[in-house]
Amino acid sequence: MKSGLKYLLLTLLLTGAFCQLNAQSAKDSLFTEIAKMDSVLFTAFNNRDVEVFKSLFTEDLEFFHDKGGLTNYDHTVNFMKEVSKGNNQLRRELINESLEVYPIPGYGAIQIGIHKFCHSENGKQDCGKFKFVHIWQKKNGQWKISRVVSYDH
Repeated sequence: MKSGLKYLLLTLLLTGAFCQLNAQSAKDSLFTEIAKMDSVLFTAFNNRDVEVFKSLFTEDLEFFHDKGGLTNYDHTVNFMKEVSKGNNQLRRELINESLEVYPIPGYGAIQIGIHKFCHSENGKQDCGKFKFVHIWQKKNGQWKISRVVSYDH
């Protein structure tokens, strides 16, 4: 093989490897960003911070729930207001190893996972694990959830 061809093949091979590393780095960065946003959202939920909680959803939010049907932004904010008044100690915890994040080019990201909700009922902790999908939109540098699918209740 001529040295020029060897050089071209080596260059193509190295360029491909670099592109793969770059793609993996971008995916890891997106995973970290969305995991952080999940933490911000549910720290607000667990601390009953209605203002931060509601700021993390788009106003055209669609929330699909396998038991409650389709609801919207106002319903979600009102639910959070009711939770903040309640005394059932409702808390959410992400099952970390379940978290998956995928890019949506030009829009944001898909977050898939399992979370555990616990509340106090009749003096005892009652917990359940449920599956969810969050569609995150990044607009003007800010992440907000535009769609939620909550299922397997």
